[in-house]
Amino acid sequence: MNDPRDHVFVELGLAMTLVQLPFAALLFALGSFSWWLAAGYWAIWGVFFFDRYILMLHCVSHRPLFKKSYRVLNHYIPVVLAVFYGQTPNTYFGHHLGMHHKENNGAEDLSSTMGYQRDSFLAWLHYYVKFLFVGLPTLVAYLIGKNRKRLARRVASGELGFWAGAALLGFFVSGQATLVVFVIPVLVVRTLMMMGNWTQHAFVDASDSASPFKNSITCINTRYNRRCFNDGYHIVHHFRPALHYTEMAQEFEDRKEEYGRNDAVVFDGLDYFQIWLLLMLGRWRPLARAFVRLPGAPERSDEEVVAFLRSRLAPVRS
Repeated sequence: MNDPRDHVFVELGLAMTLVQLPFAALLFALGSFSWWLAAGYWAIWGVFFFDRYILMLHCVSHRPLFKKSYRVLNHYIPVVLAVFYGQTPNTYFGHHLGMHHKENNGAEDLSSTMGYQRDSFLAWLHYYVKFLFVGLPTLVAYLIGKNRKRLARRVASGELGFWAGAALLGFFVSGQATLVVFVIPVLVVRTLMMMGNWTQHAFVDASDSASPFKNSITCINTRYNRRCFNDGYHIVHHFRPALHYTEMAQEFEDRKEEYGRNDAVVFDGLDYFQIWLLLMLGRWRPLARAFVRLPGAPERSDEEVVAFLRSRLAPVRS
């Protein structure tokens, strides 16, 4: 491995290979499809693996797991395991590293939140449906326009190859098993990814929307961080995308005063999906209670925190 601290990814990938993949094969191999077995498959997929897989994929996309002499192994997580966990091959890398980090939620970011009222469910629904139906074609067009044609081909072939393979399996082997193992996970994961990205970039300061301090948030002290490799530290991730996940909490502590001077939005005890739900329901009090009063930031009452947060949710016109 490139970094011995990443042994957890080898162990997690091995567990998925030995548990989830044989279960998937069983659903296809049975003479008659069983929805009871499908429920068991989804239970294992949902309770033990899928969230950790997505953030493992995130980590190994930024920091390749194996050294160059073993680089063929670096394709196992983003290509082979991907199809069982709602990711079509190479599309995550193309979107996240090939586009999102370069555009930083700006005008050319295909998943930018800035043009939306970010506490509106109808606005989020528009955002989600747009991504679901035209996200991948526009990503390919973006990459071609940026003269990244090799990555565009990888993204296009990964998406088209996945759906072609699913169609063949569904027609010739089992439509129900294909739905359970491949199709529904893609819809679930893409929905959750759009909830997560929306929340990560919900609170935007229109006066300085290019700064990660002012277009991203950080979530601390959550179960989600413990399970998913400190993914809640999204501000530092945009500043230092290759920083190892084990160093993110200390990086935040070391720069806490800088976060405060920049009036960054940090929540204690809430993860992205809880924040998304609170935004959609207009539940401001729990958000205010979880809002971290950072050193160097203006002092605010809960009512002033609510007003501050709401001011960061308005559409930002480029």
